[in-house]
This record gives sequence, C-alpha cells and structure tokens, in this order.
Amino acid sequence: MRITCSFISDIYEISRMIANQKDIRITEYKDYIKNSKPNGYQSLHMIVEIPIFMSDREELIMVEIQIRSIAMDFWASLEHKIYYKYNKEIPQKMLDELKASAEMAALLDRKMEKLHLDMDKMKKDDEAGEFLLPLGVGNNKLKSLEAFIEEKLGIK
Repeated sequence: MRITCSFISDIYEISRMIANQKDIRITEYKDYIKNSKPNGYQSLHMIVEIPIFMSDREELIMVEIQIRSIAMDFWASLEHKIYYKYNKEIPQKMLDELKASAEMAALLDRKMEKLHLDMDKMKKDDEAGEFLLPLGVGNNKLKSLEAFIEEKLGIK
C-alpha cells in the first residue's frame, strides 16, 4: 500500500497513527527519509501484520506500507519507468542525474515544509493579535477593555 503526503511531518504523523492501531503489529520499519537509499530515494516503509476477518475466522496477513511525499512519489514513479523498462545497464551519467533529481525532490519537500510551518506561525500570530488590545492610558484603559469584552466576547 502506498500513501502520499504533502509534507514530511505528515509522513511521520501517519506512521505514528498506524503504530498506535491496536490491531496492527509493525514487523519492520525502514526510514529512508533519515537514511536515504543510494539512488536518493526517500520514503518510510513499514511491514505490518493486520487481521483480515473472514466469515468463519480471522487471518493475519503481512502488508507493506510505503509513505512518501508527493514530490518523492513523482520522482519514484518516473525513476521506475526510466530504470526498470530499460533492459541494459543504466549509464552512470543517467544514474547520477536520477540521484540529483531525487535530491532536488527532497530539497523541495524541505522548502515546502518550511513554508507550511511559516504560514501556520503567521496565522497563529494573526489570530493572537486579534485578541491583543492596545488599552490606552488612564480612564481610556477601562473603556477600551469594556469595548473589547463586548465586541469579542459578547458580554455587556
């Protein structure tokens, strides 16, 4: 089974969700994101044992789960078409180009993750800013606070 995710952090979150399933047992876990394959491929692979419920029994079967980013899925799909449909030895120059392309996909993943985190922080900062109120000075502090409570909290 293959799962594609927008962000690398999603890959690890999904793997944690799978690991927390009471009826799933992880038998093998390979993190090719932290330790990429020699060709540059990055993904998280899990072999899990899952129950299959028949009408008269339950059977446990092994399933491979590959969790990878959209960018790495794109790279891996094309790498497979290029590499495995060619019946001769792949020239080193092409292998080097494929690895460089995988590294670019990984860099794109990291950049998009950073943009995603930065945008989340900006949204949270904006939301927090809506609740901050310049209270003014002297008697204006109380009037501003009363206006804030009425406007934001609906309390008169």
